[in-house]
Amino acid sequence: MPEAASTRIAGLERKWWVLVAIGASTFMSALDTSVINTVLPVVTRDFNTQVATVEWTVIIYLLLVSGLLPVFGRLGDLHGHKPIFISGFLLFIFSSVLCGFAPSVWMLIAARGFQALGAAMLSANSPAILTKSFPANQRGQALGMQATMTYLGLTVGPILGGWLTDQLGWRTVFFINVPVGLLALLLSLRFIKHEAPATRTEGFDWFGALVFMAGLVALLLGLNQGHNWGWGSPAILGLLAASIALLALFIYIERRSQSPLMDLGLFRRGLFSASISAAVLNYICVYSILFLMPFYLIEGRGFTPSQTGLLLSAQPLIMAIVAPASGTLSDRIGIRLPCSIGMLILASGLFWLSRLPPASSTQEIALAMAVCGLGIGIFISPNNSALMGSAPHNRQGIAAGLMATARNVGMVLGIGLSGAIYTTVIAHSYSGSAQPIFSAVSAGFLAASIVALLGLLVSLVRGNVKAP
Repeated sequence: MPEAASTRIAGLERKWWVLVAIGASTFMSALDTSVINTVLPVVTRDFNTQVATVEWTVIIYLLLVSGLLPVFGRLGDLHGHKPIFISGFLLFIFSSVLCGFAPSVWMLIAARGFQALGAAMLSANSPAILTKSFPANQRGQALGMQATMTYLGLTVGPILGGWLTDQLGWRTVFFINVPVGLLALLLSLRFIKHEAPATRTEGFDWFGALVFMAGLVALLLGLNQGHNWGWGSPAILGLLAASIALLALFIYIERRSQSPLMDLGLFRRGLFSASISAAVLNYICVYSILFLMPFYLIEGRGFTPSQTGLLLSAQPLIMAIVAPASGTLSDRIGIRLPCSIGMLILASGLFWLSRLPPASSTQEIALAMAVCGLGIGIFISPNNSALMGSAPHNRQGIAAGLMATARNVGMVLGIGLSGAIYTTVIAHSYSGSAQPIFSAVSAGFLAASIVALLGLLVSLVRGNVKAP
């Protein structure tokens, strides 16, 4: 076989193995994110502690991942994405073992903090590695397959977590990361190419990184706890004011830094700014669904948690099927049409959910959830492809970090928005019946459908590009 042909075949094999390794890390992270919510009641009982304390296993993970994503994306650009990615794998696997053996709830919270560091390293660099491993005309397909692994992890997590907890105890949900992580780590070491950093002359803006992390953590903590502490409480108002001041200071620092943490020039690219904005709006809708549907099903309809989990799986299952096909299609026809159609379908599905009557059938609920999943699946891969493709080669890590940050910010905004609407409607309703729950859920979904229409508008006004 000629050497050129052999090299070409080896290259084809390598990029798909890279996709398997990246997909395994994505699946593992998504599985861990979704499974922890399943075992919180069991952990609370096992450690004989309060729910408010155990909730910090989720909050600490969210805050650290969100604050560190741009940091590790920037470090990946400076020192190579593979070393940061591999380090993230090692830390994630080790911290999973620590979680499984945690002797107290505070040790579990600390171990989850270390797990968040590893997850941030993985999430901030995996899209950049994929983007550089695949040609431009296959970028949407590759990112679509990665999205599929995310949705599979979110789908399998609650089901697998519940089964493992029933059979072997809650600690096994962390130990399952070890074999999956080790396999993906070996594939990553073997197939991901080591790239020389784009430049050795740039430094790292540690002060800017600390200010950004402090500002984002204050913002996310305020939005996350607003419906618990009270939106008008001094603590929440203080956190939100501090976040505005710190993020404004961060922008001031970045504009004057010789080696900025975040290249603000990326936001002058219309396609990049539109893709980031659309991603935030999309994830607001996604997490509004995840927040509101359990209240409708469990509190309003009296469904069991297992029945609720099965109904909720309709959405990510459809997303997993549709995302890679949509990514492949966008490589051929461009990103505007699939993104716009996806957001329109999502808005329709959310409006359908807002009109569900108290006695709707399980088939109607599952179908409405599937429509939402269809819209999200059609939208997400082309949008991610546009976002990554619009960033320069030496800013792929920053772009990947911002893409993951958009997901986390959208998550917190979605929960904060839907939580505020839900609690407000409940507070102004008469107690003693389930009717206020249905009114509150309906209002939350109606607001989310309006957010999806804003996402449709953003998708329509940006240019139609292919494989940028």
